[in-house]
Amino acid sequence: STDGGRNLSLDSIPMGLPMSDPSAWATAMNNLGMAPMGMTGQPLLPDFDPALGMMTGIPPINPMMPGLGIVPPPIPPDMPAVKEIIHCKSCTLFPPNPHLPPPATRERPPGCKTVFVGGLPENGTEQIIMEVFEQCGEVIAIRKSKKNFCHIRFAEEFMVDKALYLSGYRIRLGSSTDKKDTGRLHVDFAQARDDLYEWECKQRMLAREERHRRRLAEERFHPPSPPPVVHYSDHECSVVAEKLKDDTKFLEAIQTLLTWIERGEVNRRTANNFYSMIQSANSHIRRLVNEKAAHEKEMEEAKEKFKLALSGILVQFEQIVAVYHSASKQKAWDHFTKAQRKNISVWCKQAEEIRNIHNDELMGIRREEEMEMSDEEIEDPSEMKETEESALVSQVEALKEENDSLRWQLDAYRNEVELLKQEQGKASRDEDTTKEQQMKLLQQALQGMQKHLLKVQEEYKKREAELEKVKEDKLKIETLLENLKEQESNMSRVCACSQEKECPVEKTLSNSPVKSEREVLLVGIISTFLHVHPFGASIEYICSYLQRLDSKICTAEVEVLMTRLQNTFRQELSGVGASLEKRWKFCGFDGLKMT
Repeated sequence: STDGGRNLSLDSIPMGLPMSDPSAWATAMNNLGMAPMGMTGQPLLPDFDPALGMMTGIPPINPMMPGLGIVPPPIPPDMPAVKEIIHCKSCTLFPPNPHLPPPATRERPPGCKTVFVGGLPENGTEQIIMEVFEQCGEVIAIRKSKKNFCHIRFAEEFMVDKALYLSGYRIRLGSSTDKKDTGRLHVDFAQARDDLYEWECKQRMLAREERHRRRLAEERFHPPSPPPVVHYSDHECSVVAEKLKDDTKFLEAIQTLLTWIERGEVNRRTANNFYSMIQSANSHIRRLVNEKAAHEKEMEEAKEKFKLALSGILVQFEQIVAVYHSASKQKAWDHFTKAQRKNISVWCKQAEEIRNIHNDELMGIRREEEMEMSDEEIEDPSEMKETEESALVSQVEALKEENDSLRWQLDAYRNEVELLKQEQGKASRDEDTTKEQQMKLLQQALQGMQKHLLKVQEEYKKREAELEKVKEDKLKIETLLENLKEQESNMSRVCACSQEKECPVEKTLSNSPVKSEREVLLVGIISTFLHVHPFGASIEYICSYLQRLDSKICTAEVEVLMTRLQNTFRQELSGVGASLEKRWKFCGFDGLKMT
């Protein structure tokens, strides 16, 4: 760690001292693949090419490369590094045995700028250490222990890689052979809190820059924010009400109205204003429906124009193909050359293919129209009457509700007019003009509402008259049904009496397919119903008619009864495939002849 370490001034150290043997240092740096640098920072070999080193297999290292955790690749074991003697002013460095394995190092800490140097001579000073390691780069601090090791902190991370190159060298001070003046250097990575802190700060700075770049990129693609909605006031309310009446400004005004309602601006004082704006918005529904109908009409007209144009194109294609066919006949064909005949035949094939494609397209359009026409089902007259009646009732109820709401709105407007009249006498002359305008606006609104109310009342009277007519028709139909029931009951009694006279009761009950008076009534009603429908009816349609008279009648009972009376009712199949349908028909007149 560098805590408590002593910083050294670079000015006090002679940086321009000449090396005793500059060629040895240049040879050692060249073996590592680095550009040889002198004490003053000038290159020793100006023509040095980093890509061409003495040792093949060692990749070149750029000394100015920032050290972002880059560790030089290990030297292959089958190619030992040739290290040379390094001569300094106060000491000499002897290389290790090239046959020995490289010195072991610990795992490199993140952002490491500090190295541990062990095996120093006992008489080694900080000046000697600086003299040896300043060749690797700028030294910021040296922390020397009383024992034979120290910690050196460099300015950049890549300088640590250069310092590790000196690991394993034997150092000798001057020409002395004393044990205290010699030692074997061991250089390794050191874990320092300052290095880790600077690395973390750098990573945080990079993360902040990345977040800033991402935020700018996201903001560039963000859609623009919508314009702010004004706050509610009487003046803004009148402006929005005018905009709601204008078709071009309706979308902007309806968004403002929606925002006001969601904000909770509706209260007792502003309820009438909001109701009038909502009513103005409702008046646009008819316009939108008309616009949709107009667009649909335009689409249908465009379809018709397309179909007509396509049919005209097909006619022209047919004429062109007819020309080719007539030219292919022997009368005219013999007069053309081979090249002309070939071109005519090719043109004829192309024209026929294009004609067939257009013809298929036109047939597809016609098929779709036929399918749309076939999908429209024709409703029964009784069901049509019921739907019309229910629609009339719903319309009458809607008109009643609208009439009531209009009356309430008229009362509210009258109350506002009375309040304005009372306030007009008390207010000053400055406010008279604004109130007169409000009065005129309210009077115009009242006149419009009264006209609308008269129209609604007229429509209400018309609907009531139509409803009364429908009720009268319904009563007539019910009376006819009652008469039919009486006739059927009389017929069943007559049949029962004749049967009792002809044969005993027990035999008739055992032999006749009709087992009760209720089944006789059902047979009569079904016969009358099927006589009205000469093309037959499905069992569901018959049961729906019978269930109006008696809700307890089930489909299975009716079907079993009709199957027993084969001379009276006959079942037939109509349709093909998925549209196959079973229909029952009345055949009593034919069955009477057969029996």
